[in-house]
Amino acid sequence: MAAKRVHVLETTAVPKAVAAFVAEKSKQAVQDRGAFYIGVSGGSVAKFLGQELPTAEGISWEKWHVYFCDERLVPFDNDDSTYKLYKEHWLGGKTNLPENQLYAIKPDLTVDEAAKDYASQVDKVPKNDKGFPVFDLLVLGMGPDGHTCSLFPGHKLLDEKSLAIAPISDSPKPPPCRVTMTFPVINSARCALFASTGAGKADNVMRVLEGEEANPLPAARVHPQGEVHWFLDEAAAGKLTKQYSNM
Repeated sequence: MAAKRVHVLETTAVPKAVAAFVAEKSKQAVQDRGAFYIGVSGGSVAKFLGQELPTAEGISWEKWHVYFCDERLVPFDNDDSTYKLYKEHWLGGKTNLPENQLYAIKPDLTVDEAAKDYASQVDKVPKNDKGFPVFDLLVLGMGPDGHTCSLFPGHKLLDEKSLAIAPISDSPKPPPCRVTMTFPVINSARCALFASTGAGKADNVMRVLEGEEANPLPAARVHPQGEVHWFLDEAAAGKLTKQYSNM
C-alpha cells in the first residue's frame, strides 16, 4: 500500500507548497525518464497550479504531457470546463507548454465516444505490465462527499477493473455527463497528490486518512505505486488525531 505523507501548513502556504512539489516531481521525471506525464484536476487545486506554476523556475514545460483526471462534457468556453482553466493559465505564452501536449477531452462527442477517444490519447502514456498507463503524478481533488475524479460513493465505476478511461452519464453532481480515469489508472501512478483546505473538509480528511471503514470513501481508495501526499491547512487537518509533518 502506498505510503501516505501529510503536510499541514498555513492556508496561504498551501498553493506554493503544492506548486513546488509538482515542479520538483516534473524535474525528477524529466531527468530520469525524459518526459513528465501528469494528470490534473479542477477545483481549487487547478487555481493553485494555474497561479503558481507559470512563475516557477527550472520547469521544462516542453517535456510536459498534461492529461485530465476527469472532465465535464461541456464546451471549452463553459466555466465548468477544466480544460478552460488550464488553457487560460498555461497556454497563450504564459508557459512553454506546447498546446498539443495539453490533451483535451472532446466535448462535441457523445460521452461514450469521448471516453473512447480520450482513452486513445492516454494510450500514449508509458504502461505497466498490466497495460495501464503509468503517470508520474496525479493531482487529485476531493469533493464534499469524498469523491475523487468523477468516482462517486456507491457508483459502479468504483469497481471498474478493465477500462483506463470511463464514461459516466449519471453523475450525482451536475453536469451528469463526464469522462474519468478509473482506479486501475489512478493506482498505477508513481505518485498522487491531494490538496484540501477549510474546516468543511475536516470530516472527510479524517475519514480518508484515519478511518477504517468497510466501504471507504472514493478518495480513501487511492493507493498509487509510490506515495500519496496530502497538503492540508490547519482547518482541514483539524480532526486528525495523529501527528503529521509541517513544511
